[in-house]
Amino acid sequence: MRKTILQRCEARGLRMTAQRRVIAHVLETCDDHPDAELLYNRVSAVDPRISLATVYRTLKLLDEAGILEKVDFGDGRARYEDAQRAHHDHLIDVTTGEVIEFVDPEIEELQERIARKLGYRLQGHRLELFGVPIKDESAE
Repeated sequence: MRKTILQRCEARGLRMTAQRRVIAHVLETCDDHPDAELLYNRVSAVDPRISLATVYRTLKLLDEAGILEKVDFGDGRARYEDAQRAHHDHLIDVTTGEVIEFVDPEIEELQERIARKLGYRLQGHRLELFGVPIKDESAE
């Protein structure tokens, strides 16, 4: 069974204040890629005493500890996701900012094949595709 963010923090010996526990719990419930301000809005709804600075410091701590992974979708905002989530790639809608997660076995095999061809064994990779929706011409 996968450990929660809080359990991984405790296993790494991080000091978990009440505010950090709230932040960890809110992060655990995220199914998107929040930036600090979006996370702050969610966290302050649970505990209005938590400051934006505390959210920033906690995100930095969790990123440095390898519990969260910072991702950049080209919009100038650092976003975060759980570092233990199953591997996936991202398609970013550049018109709305929506992030769509996907896994494609053909892309995975192609990346492995390219690495082998160049004399490497992949240790990991990140793929972000940026696009705009295709208009349905028949609807017009």
